[in-house]
This record gives sequence, C-alpha cells and structure tokens, in this order.
Amino acid sequence: MAAEHSVGFEPADRLAEDRDSVRRRFWRKLKRVAAQLPFAEDLLAAYYCAFDRQTPRHVQASLLAAIAYFILPFDFIPDVMPVLGFTDDAAVLATAIRMVASHITSEHRAALKRGVDEVAQ
Repeated sequence: MAAEHSVGFEPADRLAEDRDSVRRRFWRKLKRVAAQLPFAEDLLAAYYCAFDRQTPRHVQASLLAAIAYFILPFDFIPDVMPVLGFTDDAAVLATAIRMVASHITSEHRAALKRGVDEVAQ
C-alpha cells in the first residue's frame, strides 16, 4: 500500500489549509504593522504574485517562504525591536523578489494598489 504522504509533496487539502492560514495571518499582521514597513508595497506585490495561479510553482514557493518569514512571530531579529525589527524580514523579502522579479507583473502591481486601499481601511 502506498504511503499517504510522499516525500517532498503535501496532500492538496493540506496545501489549501496552509495557503488559507498564510492569507489570514498575512492580512492581520500587515494591517497591524503597515505604517512601520518601508517595504510594504514590495511585500504586497510578492503576496499577489505568490497567490496568482499563473505564477510558476517554484516562484510561488520562494515568495510564500519569504511571506511566511514575515508572518511568523519568531525570527532572527524580533519585530518588536525599534528600527531593527523588520530588517531581517526586508532582507529575506528582497532576496526572494530579486530571485523572481521577472514574474511580478503589472497585474500584481495593480492589485497591490487595491491592497493598499484595503490595508488603509
């Protein structure tokens, strides 16, 4: 009998749960800290690219990893530290974006403008 979980692959229902969790937690944290983030627009563009079905899987994985690092309450430099708190998040995001920049399209940037309005509310 085949194993339920293959090495390196998540079942589709588990992947859907993870994506939903990332979405919820992303918006919650972004609304809370947006004013402190000089890289908020890049973060939103990465978010929209990561959840675009047209984006290749390896690009989605890179961006979701960077977004997950932003969401997680524990990281290399705690987010509550003044001035330095988000520098590690910015570095991780900048690296991921640099790796996949050609996949962040004008549609993702247009969506980010709508997202900025959503965060402001």
